[in-house]
Amino acid sequence: MKSPMLKTIGLLAGTATIALTPASAMAAPLTEEQAAALLGKMNQLEREVADLRAQLGNVQQTQQVSASAIAATDAKIAATEEKLAQQDPVKVGWKGAPEMKGADGWSFKPRGRLLYDFGTVNAPDSIVDAGLGFGNEARRIRLGASGSIPGGFGYKLEADFADNAIDLTDAIITYEDGGLTLTAGQHNNFQGLEELSSSNDTSFIERAGFTDAFGFERQVGLSAQYGVSDLLFQAGVFTDNIDDLSSDENDSVGFDVRAVAMPKFGDVQSHFGASYHYRDLGDAMTSRRYRQRPAVHFTDTRFIDTGNISGAESESSYGLEAAVISGRFHAAAEGHWLRLNRTGALADPTFFGGSVEAGFFLTDDTRGYKEGVFKGVKVSNPVGQGGMGAWQINVRYDHLDLVDAGFSGGTQDAYQASLIWTANDYVRFLMTYARLDYNSAAILAAGSGDYSVDSFAGRFQLSF
Repeated sequence: MKSPMLKTIGLLAGTATIALTPASAMAAPLTEEQAAALLGKMNQLEREVADLRAQLGNVQQTQQVSASAIAATDAKIAATEEKLAQQDPVKVGWKGAPEMKGADGWSFKPRGRLLYDFGTVNAPDSIVDAGLGFGNEARRIRLGASGSIPGGFGYKLEADFADNAIDLTDAIITYEDGGLTLTAGQHNNFQGLEELSSSNDTSFIERAGFTDAFGFERQVGLSAQYGVSDLLFQAGVFTDNIDDLSSDENDSVGFDVRAVAMPKFGDVQSHFGASYHYRDLGDAMTSRRYRQRPAVHFTDTRFIDTGNISGAESESSYGLEAAVISGRFHAAAEGHWLRLNRTGALADPTFFGGSVEAGFFLTDDTRGYKEGVFKGVKVSNPVGQGGMGAWQINVRYDHLDLVDAGFSGGTQDAYQASLIWTANDYVRFLMTYARLDYNSAAILAAGSGDYSVDSFAGRFQLSF
């Protein structure tokens, strides 16, 4: 059966044939049968044209409906995308580890560091000590997480797995409102610039001698920090380290205050600080001991040592600190005086420690600084991106005096140098050398407490 379109074409062809018939042929009159046939074809042609017009109308109507449906679908998609954008879906970034930020201020970031040390301590041959010679250790193996909570709250939890033990280092919850930060839990009290700066960012493998000798450590407490313009104020009430809370010596309480001015003069960052500390040792702690290693941690040998000092009631101390960062150059100095208060008429010794350091980057880098502490270098040309990393040299003089009021723990003068290669923001390598001069040392060499010791050390470091 022929389609209506083919029939229409045939009718048109027939009409055209009639139209093109020579005039001589048309001159002959039509018979009734011929006229009837021609009229029938013309009526059929009109019906076919009417059908075609109807079909064309249906096609146009279908196209209009389809366009409306497509427009409605596009509107729904746009509304869905806008709704998803308003819901603020989780965003994942990368800062050495994945950092996830969600709706309303939630965030979560894993934290970790691996610091592996090795080296040697060379003392006079007359000193026989198992802690001398070559040594190595996993200085720190820390894992944890930190983040934010809606409403201005934050958290940090970190544990150290070095020495085949698990020690909780930071376990805090914070609240921030403008320049005010409240912190509760196990955290650093406000001992000074280098102690508060992360071990990831120090200029030498170990901090200045007094920070360890005077027992600086994290403690459980409640503290407040307020920053306004170039000024920073910190204060807190603390008890013991969280690892000591289950022991008998867990009834100490103390407070710390620190004030810092950190004005900038053009591109020069300056730092001036002072701190005061008081700690009631409690009834259970009846003695104190102050001692220090030879500028490395992988040995347990302490050449200066006061031994146990009985009758201990409380400690009071104060510190002064200053620093400057100018382009590739930095310098820092600290001093700390600690007085042990003893019962009755017993003598109260005062011990002192202090250090002065300076450093210079051989590459186009600078030392980081923020909110009263040193921060890590942001490498300008890291390895892996066509650069050679950041190269830095440092020198330091470190003095520790544990002789006073009849107690002769000895003095230690350390002359130190370090070379640091920071490959990128997360990996760095350190090499250090220290020449340590002792006077009245607790360990004798050939019957004398006056001699020198050399220590060499290296560190591989990964942090994120």
